Amino acid sequence: MSKYITTPIYYVNGEAHIGHAYTTFIADTMARYERLKGEDTFFLTGTDEHGQKIEESAKKAGKSTKEFADAISATFKNLWDEFGISYDKFIRTTDEEHMRGVQKAFEVMYEKGDIYKDFYEGHYCVSCETFFPETQLVDGEFCPDCGRSTSVVKEESYFFKLSNYEDKLLKYYEEHPDFIMPKSRASEVVNFVKGGLRDLSVTRTSFSWGVKMPKSIGDDKHVMYVWLDALLNYITALGYGGNEEKMHYWPADVHFVGKDILRFHAIYWPAFLMSLDLPLPKHIGAHGWWTRDGEKMSKSKGNVVSPKEVADAYGVENLRYFMLREVPFGQDGDFSQRAFIDRINSELSNDLGNLLNRIIGMSGKYSDFVIDSKDVAKYHTKEIEAMNAVIDSLDGFMEKLQPHRYLEELWKLFSIGNGIIQESEPWAKMKNGQEEEALATVALVANILARAAVMLHPVMPNTTKIIADAMSFTIDTKSYEKLILNKELLDTFTIEKVPPLFPRVDEPLMPEAPKAEPNPPKEEKKEAKKEKATKEEDNLIEIGQFFETSLKVGTVVEAEEVPKSKKLLKLQVDLGEESPRQIVAGIKEFYTPQDLLNTQVCVVANLKPAKLMGMMSAGMLLAAKDEDGLCLIRPEKPKKAGTPIG
Repeated sequence: MSKYITTPIYYVNGEAHIGHAYTTFIADTMARYERLKGEDTFFLTGTDEHGQKIEESAKKAGKSTKEFADAISATFKNLWDEFGISYDKFIRTTDEEHMRGVQKAFEVMYEKGDIYKDFYEGHYCVSCETFFPETQLVDGEFCPDCGRSTSVVKEESYFFKLSNYEDKLLKYYEEHPDFIMPKSRASEVVNFVKGGLRDLSVTRTSFSWGVKMPKSIGDDKHVMYVWLDALLNYITALGYGGNEEKMHYWPADVHFVGKDILRFHAIYWPAFLMSLDLPLPKHIGAHGWWTRDGEKMSKSKGNVVSPKEVADAYGVENLRYFMLREVPFGQDGDFSQRAFIDRINSELSNDLGNLLNRIIGMSGKYSDFVIDSKDVAKYHTKEIEAMNAVIDSLDGFMEKLQPHRYLEELWKLFSIGNGIIQESEPWAKMKNGQEEEALATVALVANILARAAVMLHPVMPNTTKIIADAMSFTIDTKSYEKLILNKELLDTFTIEKVPPLFPRVDEPLMPEAPKAEPNPPKEEKKEAKKEKATKEEDNLIEIGQFFETSLKVGTVVEAEEVPKSKKLLKLQVDLGEESPRQIVAGIKEFYTPQDLLNTQVCVVANLKPAKLMGMMSAGMLLAAKDEDGLCLIRPEKPKKAGTPIG
């Protein structure tokens, strides 16, 4: 039976962050787990490299778009290779075979009648590569997802008939309640679809960095919408539209994604697949976001966590364990060095590492490092049953995409192992002549550790290999079948000494994130409010302070609308200087260019110039606004351009 596991393809507008690493660690763990069980598994990751945002980022970097995409894509691939990620294919949306597959899919949907040509006008966010209806915008202008300003765009486009799939999607969600995991995320998707689906614009003419239209369509000025292009990677990676020898892996068992792109994967992607008459993925696993020390990460705060820096400081396997163990899948997680260090010291060092050290120490003293399982069942039936119960529960947690619960349950084995040593006291039995029972206890604990190592292998493959090598067995499907499925005990072996697996960490190994200002106590808050109110009441300025502001009368000599902006007008204002000043003003809703031409305005003339929508603005118009709207402050009678106000 084949298995297919994917990460999203990561957008090449920046280097990998801790959220990318988390998604990749989960997918890698699942792929390794399935391979351990003997499943023929294909694991896909890669990079998403098309779209207007990449085109603009490349220009800012002074590179060709392909050169820019190559460089960022390489940072992802190199990092995953350094981390030992076991992907079977690293796909890039600039790969020729991918682009051919996307063109093939477009042709199929077009010929089916699911794609048609029309015009689109709406608010477009370049950062998110997404159109939004005005009802979803913040303050009528800003993107509801990223908060950046949107632009009004009108362009010819091909549309996918997403509205035709509304009922089919709702029926599918109802019939497949585990399609979206965790289930808590499903309701937001269902409610979105029930709210009504609009047909989706799937091509662009405003930029050229994308998959070209199929030649059979004959419309060269269009390129594919980045999300249509990106989502199709899951099948083009298997050869869709070309050599389809790997298509037997489809449908995917799990698409692992962040919650911010769940809508695209749970609505658009299934609709595309329905149009292509292909089966839908079995599960979409949506995880949460990561904060740092309770604070949202941002470059401006200087608290973004680099997975490479953490791995260099603490070890990649420790990072894998911490991230998978720390947060329930689907919920937001917090990266704290203190919490990380606590897990290293208590769970990895004390529980796991210490158990191996105790086995090595006891076997060295009692049996010249030779461990024989022949008497384990004679003395430890109860412990064997407890061990087997834990082992039998683990697969269910992995199937439900609950790696945190998987590890939580797995750690019970180390509690059993360390507990039986304390309870049985083999050192005392050796002194009392109960050598057989003492050696049986050591062998029991060795078998517990061996089975735990097999099941921990998908999470910490290098660590568990060290354990298995020391205990003279190999972690593979054969050992999984022998120790886990058949519940056999280890053959007689000689254990080898190994250095401590997890040296204790006493101090943070990385610089701490900048601390946010602490919340003051309630009394201090009250005092602060009083102080603020007092300051506002007494917010008086000296006459000299007023004259630091240069206010002048200006004459508008040119006026025009700013394309794609709902609010902005671009003005040329004569202030009696050598040449007119360019001022970009957000007054388009209240004035037309014709209203302003050859009229006079009052201008703040000594403001620091600023850019608005890429245009330099060297001043600000004075205006008043209330519930009746906005009006400009103007001189009562015409004045010479440049006349000071004051």
